[in-house]
Formats: sequence, structure tokens, C-alpha cells
Amino acid sequence: MEVNKRVRVVVFLKPGVLDAQGQAVQTGLRALGFEAEEVRVGKAFELSVPADGWRQRVRELCERFLTNPLIEQYEVHEREEVPGR
Repeated sequence: MEVNKRVRVVVFLKPGVLDAQGQAVQTGLRALGFEAEEVRVGKAFELSVPADGWRQRVRELCERFLTNPLIEQYEVHEREEVPGR
């Protein structure tokens, strides 16, 4: 039976890139009486990929499709392994 690796890819703007959504959220928080030193808005992807060679596969997927490498950075977090279909 093939085993799949489940991963979460978290994408954020690189430091120094203006995060307009983050600023809008921070403004909204202040309006509600909450303080936050800094707010960054990102996106997350949950993927299930074949376990064999998954690191290289996910890296390529991120760099070619899920992110804009000029302005975004990403982190890959391992999840549990799941049976393949």
C-alpha cells in the first residue's frame, strides 16, 4: 500500500514587503480595543503527497506554483502519514 505524507505549507510575505491586509487587520483590532505589535496575513495549504521524495516534490510545488518567490516565503510543516488511495 502506498503511503502519503500530509504537510502544511504556510506562506507569508517576505520581511520588508508591505502587508496591506495585515495593516487592515491591525487597524480593525485596535478599533475593537485589542493591541497587536505586528500583524502579518498569510495563507496555508494542506497537502497529501506520495511519501517517497515528498520534500523535493513539495519544495518544487511551492517554488513553481504556490508562492511568488520574489515577495513571498514559505514554511513546510510535517503532519501525519496517511494511507494512499
